[in-house]
Amino acid sequence: MSARTLTGKVAVIAGGGKNLGALIAHTLVDAGARGIAVHYNSASSKADADATVAALKAKGADAFSIQGDLATVDNNVRLFDETLNRFGRVDVAINTAGVVIKKPILQVTEGDYDKSFAANSKAAFFFIQQAGRTMADGGSIVTIVSSLLAAYTDSYSIYPGSKAPVEHYTRAASKEFGGRGISVNAIGPGPMDTPFFYGQETAESSAYNKAAAALGQYSKTGLTDIEDIAPIVRFLVTEGWWITGQTIFANGGYTTR
Repeated sequence: MSARTLTGKVAVIAGGGKNLGALIAHTLVDAGARGIAVHYNSASSKADADATVAALKAKGADAFSIQGDLATVDNNVRLFDETLNRFGRVDVAINTAGVVIKKPILQVTEGDYDKSFAANSKAAFFFIQQAGRTMADGGSIVTIVSSLLAAYTDSYSIYPGSKAPVEHYTRAASKEFGGRGISVNAIGPGPMDTPFFYGQETAESSAYNKAAAALGQYSKTGLTDIEDIAPIVRFLVTEGWWITGQTIFANGGYTTR
């Protein structure tokens, strides 16, 4: 099969209103995508999602925003069905959404556990399921996980713990959807320079993380920059289509297996 392009393609991006999700949306449009569904979780993110939609339209793409908690199965169904209704197809599905809870095990509540697994595991599973249901042959699915899957550290138990099942979902989906030419992968960034990271960290732990990556001195902040991840997503859904069933650690040497 020849290398794939994004010309005329349609993408669904969970968590696409800001930070990495928004940059991925712009990256796909710049590479030729014509339609983007920008998902956001809660009303607090609506302004960001609407601003991203406006910016994508200014580039000549068609885009719309859609709200929903993806831990509810029906919201995944609605997300993909509305994309199909608007554009007539789905070619790419990227899930950047998730929640971080950093606590010692003895402080984790049942509510913390349920929230983490709902956002990071259940939502990811049903996003992949609905992507597979609606996606055109030759499409691509990518889930953002975490390089903490390979970390040996305290206080991060339920965050990478709730992301770990996505590796298994990815492998199974890649086998099940492979006959339709659909590639399925996960990307594990290192700690990223976004509010998603800083909300969990102290000044001391931030400084440690900024010094931990082997290539950190070449990063703007020492952390993973979202500009380092978006091109990998673009590659996986185009020329890198032959890669499937994998978790790719893109972290500048922060962790490795």
